[in-house]
Amino acid sequence: MKLSSAKVSKESKGASPSHGGHHKSSLHSKQRSHHSILPLPPVDHLEQWSSVTVDMYNNNNNNHHHHHQQQPQTSHTSTSRSSDYSAGGGGGDGEPSGTGNKWASKLLKECARAISDKDSSKIHHLLWMLNELASPYGDCDQKLASYFLQALFCKATESGQRCFKTLTSVAEKSHSFDSARKLILKFQEVSPWTTFGHVAANGAILEALDGEPKLHIIDISNTLCTQWPTLLEALATRNDDTPHLKLTVVVTANIVGSVMKEISQRMEKFARLMGVPFEFNVISGLNHIGELTKEALGVLEDEAIAVNCIGALRRVAVEERAAVIQMFRSLGPKVVTVVEEEADFSSTRFDFVKCFEECLRFYTLYFEMLDECFTATSNEKLMLERECSRSIVRVLACENDQDNEGECERRERGSQWSERLKEAFTPVGFSDDVADDVKALLKRYKGGWAVAQAHENETGVYLTWKEEAVVWVSAWKP
Repeated sequence: MKLSSAKVSKESKGASPSHGGHHKSSLHSKQRSHHSILPLPPVDHLEQWSSVTVDMYNNNNNNHHHHHQQQPQTSHTSTSRSSDYSAGGGGGDGEPSGTGNKWASKLLKECARAISDKDSSKIHHLLWMLNELASPYGDCDQKLASYFLQALFCKATESGQRCFKTLTSVAEKSHSFDSARKLILKFQEVSPWTTFGHVAANGAILEALDGEPKLHIIDISNTLCTQWPTLLEALATRNDDTPHLKLTVVVTANIVGSVMKEISQRMEKFARLMGVPFEFNVISGLNHIGELTKEALGVLEDEAIAVNCIGALRRVAVEERAAVIQMFRSLGPKVVTVVEEEADFSSTRFDFVKCFEECLRFYTLYFEMLDECFTATSNEKLMLERECSRSIVRVLACENDQDNEGECERRERGSQWSERLKEAFTPVGFSDDVADDVKALLKRYKGGWAVAQAHENETGVYLTWKEEAVVWVSAWKP
């Protein structure tokens, strides 16, 4: 779809000053500017990242340092060389090559193996040692030790469910709209981790719904509308009549009702400013996505449907994923967009040591990325790191992880999702326009980010950081 900035409603023109100097979105315009691709900061959206303000594991026992002196403190520079990793892992014990000489990786994996072997004396010794070395405020090794230590302790004491519920409860009570707004805007400013999927999915949705007068986007994600301002702008500048947009947000996390009300008001206000006829609906209270129905979603026969899933499918129980994908097909969508982080916590879920190693590999990459993107004293970085703790506990220490509010945390790799989605859909390649938009987006950030094509028999594209795939995005049609 080719867009032109010529057709802009009066309301849209009047809204320009509030954009803080951002250009109009030009996902498919020849007058392209990569400044327009990022989600617009003036619209105050939230993301699930922001729900965490609890100090997960704060260890102040730094009086004993006999082991510290044997283990050199790893500098920020040395812990950030993601190019040392290989997709299949570099160590003989299945560990990524980049973590081979890191004390945290070695001790954590040794402790995981001791727990798997039920070696109580070794477990106690290693937990004590990790407790002495770990700190959520230290370098990357100390942080990983701190957050994974909590999961190991919960696994060893069979207290994962209780710990997870406590952490979730505390995070919900401290949920603040203002702090969450600041967090998500800062994360989008310094890293394309979330905006990569937003831009690619928006491009696929706009092209699939080109020319349709009534659009219905079903947003099944916890990104809380950070994705939609640029899409609204693109719709406002369509060559034909501005379509009516219905946005149905399916909330799959425990989000305070007042937060969703605030988001709803701001989205509706922004749509008015853009001159886009707009309807906003929220579906909440579901135990899991599988409970969704065509009737509950309010799908009408004359609507062009797009289903947008960002980080949502991994929260569906592994055994129920095929049924959920078939449910998407029953909606008769023009396009289904899927964005997931690149990790496999699914096929390894019955092998604690292998699952632990994969979990450690993924979060090592994530923590090192945060270290490089944020300043050392960044409050936002600390909040993002703390949010990971709940996920780590859920994956590693909750025996029946779907008991946690009906959801799980079982990521799969793009190749695995491709196999599942091909049972119900046909892959849709991303156009050159969308590819250009994504490349322009990455130029806004520090070096190290790139786009990689999927391998043979897969579909979609990957966001890579230091040559390691971290996020996968794809588009599908019935």
